Amino acid sequence: MSNPPSAPSSGVGGAARGAVIAGVACYTLWGVLPLYLHAVAAAGPAPLEVIAHRALWSVPWAGLLALWAGQSRHCLAVLRTPRTLGLLTASALLIAGNWTLYVWAVAHGRILEGSLGYYINPLMNMAAGALLFRERLDWVGWSAIGLAAVGVAAQTVALGHPPYVSLVLALTFTGYGLIRKQVAAEAQTGLFVECLVLAPLALGYILWLGQSGAGHFLAGPSPTILLLLAGPVTVVPLMLFAWAARRLPLSTIGFLQFIGPTLQFFIGVEGGESLTLLRAASFGFIWAGVAVFAFGAWRKTRGLRPRPA
Repeated sequence: MSNPPSAPSSGVGGAARGAVIAGVACYTLWGVLPLYLHAVAAAGPAPLEVIAHRALWSVPWAGLLALWAGQSRHCLAVLRTPRTLGLLTASALLIAGNWTLYVWAVAHGRILEGSLGYYINPLMNMAAGALLFRERLDWVGWSAIGLAAVGVAAQTVALGHPPYVSLVLALTFTGYGLIRKQVAAEAQTGLFVECLVLAPLALGYILWLGQSGAGHFLAGPSPTILLLLAGPVTVVPLMLFAWAARRLPLSTIGFLQFIGPTLQFFIGVEGGESLTLLRAASFGFIWAGVAVFAFGAWRKTRGLRPRPA
């Protein structure tokens, strides 16, 4: 989801230790998400049913998160502002598309492509900033983007087609972030309103599944519990992220954010997904781009800014 502003800091020791633990926990939970999705798929629900329950059961959890953050009045103000509500509706549709594609990818044994997409995402954010907001990139930024482009090209050759899943995941999440950057709403409020926007569609689909006999909710203890867990599985990592990102320097966030796709990568490999030499090389280029990106974030935090290209 969108990134709350990070407070500058010269280190991560002392009082920030708890924030580091929260950040690691957040990205670890995102990284092991395929294990939960595998369990849900084994219980029967199809990807669209999972997404519907994820959107519906996230509403009470996101509402509690907004209340915990003291944003109840802010939520009401957002709901009364048509422009803000319209932007959050657009961001909600984008994140729902991102969720749906990722759940589909996991269900169809394409976790590695999902992992690649979330590696590419921060680099695509950087490119979007340069193209849309005229943010000046230094040689570090261009190097990271160039290495990622080579990795995508190698992945295209390895797969025999462009990595559509990876690219669409990265594009939808980048688009989501760009919209959220323009919205005058706090992270917790924005998440709650997005869930509210999606809830009627999700509830309608769940009721239709139930009436047609194709739904799995209340069909047995296992699918019911797993679908109910979709709410906290979605919102708890976001709560940890929101808390950690406000207390850690950007360099630390830059390193931590790659825990998720790295864990997904290993889950995909352990699950038997094909990892040819060329495909492994493509990840090597992506990882090199990630390393350059993280180095650039560290330099900026330390105030060592290289010259723009």
